[in-house]
Amino acid sequence: MLASTLMLIALLCAGVLIPVPYSEMSPGPTVNTLGEHDGEPVLQIAGRKTYTTSGHLNMTTVRVTSADYRMNLVEAVYGWLAHDNKVVPHDTLYPDGKTEEQSTQENAEEFSQSQESAKVAALKELDVPVKSWVIVSTVVKGSPAEGRLHAGDVIKAVDGTTVKEPADVAKLVTQHKPGQDVVFTIVPAKEQAAAEKANRTATKTQDVTITTATSDDAGEKRAIVGISAGTDHTFPFTIDIKLADVGGPSAGLMFALGIYDKLTPGSLTGGKFVAGTGTIDDEGKVGPIGGIEMKTVGARSQGAQYFLTPADNCAAAAKDTPSGLRLVKVDTIDDALSALKDIRSGDTADLPKCTK
Repeated sequence: MLASTLMLIALLCAGVLIPVPYSEMSPGPTVNTLGEHDGEPVLQIAGRKTYTTSGHLNMTTVRVTSADYRMNLVEAVYGWLAHDNKVVPHDTLYPDGKTEEQSTQENAEEFSQSQESAKVAALKELDVPVKSWVIVSTVVKGSPAEGRLHAGDVIKAVDGTTVKEPADVAKLVTQHKPGQDVVFTIVPAKEQAAAEKANRTATKTQDVTITTATSDDAGEKRAIVGISAGTDHTFPFTIDIKLADVGGPSAGLMFALGIYDKLTPGSLTGGKFVAGTGTIDDEGKVGPIGGIEMKTVGARSQGAQYFLTPADNCAAAAKDTPSGLRLVKVDTIDDALSALKDIRSGDTADLPKCTK
């Protein structure tokens, strides 16, 4: 008995002291995009008439352990057994040795982009014109473009060919062989910012010649300059989203719906408690997110009755749906608006369902 007891104590000590390469995900807080957070409205719109809303359109979040934290074996086993938590390999949340600071920065950038896309999708749904243009989103350190192009530069053309979409940039660059020159016609970021501030169109352009390098891809070698292209917008009125300490792109759908609700008479929800998740692009397409099981649990714990679920997350969400929560499958903002119409009218028999 003494030997067994000592062995048990040794195993428990080992379980507490030995780190394991896992991290934990758990339900995070939910925030009503129609309401307030930390004492101020989440959605603040100026320069356009807004309307009183009711009910909830809650965005949902997931808590994760930090990049520097290392779970021990006991914590991992407890997490595996806990119903509402999920233990995943550490590299799933922090791939390639990514630090917490790097992950936070990346999440902040994705969160900012999701807000922009939410605004665009909502305004397009309302037939409100939005001006858009292609910009340099990021410049890779040590690449040929470093010091030549800068984040925020507007890309008007590549080799004289007008650029209309971000994808056009890579397509035109890769028509070259590595080592060849490519000419970017740009509006410098500072000039663009000054033009926007003065409410005028930027006309000052310059040509920037960059010698392409070879990509590091394992497959076919191609020409690159070391930038990623994105889209920037000018809105006809001010829309601010005030929500700190949240990252990632998964609130896009709920932000878009909240903006739409505030800019239209009546209530999208009819006073019901609706939560949801999903990325959104400028055209209103809803994309999948991570941690869907955690988000449905968090939503239901706050009182949600319906959960707008990206179509690609439906199967995972349907495996273990919290009691009292109805999953509604959506693939576009139009799907979500149609579902909300049925929810507020009480005609919910034909709501699109999530199945395993």
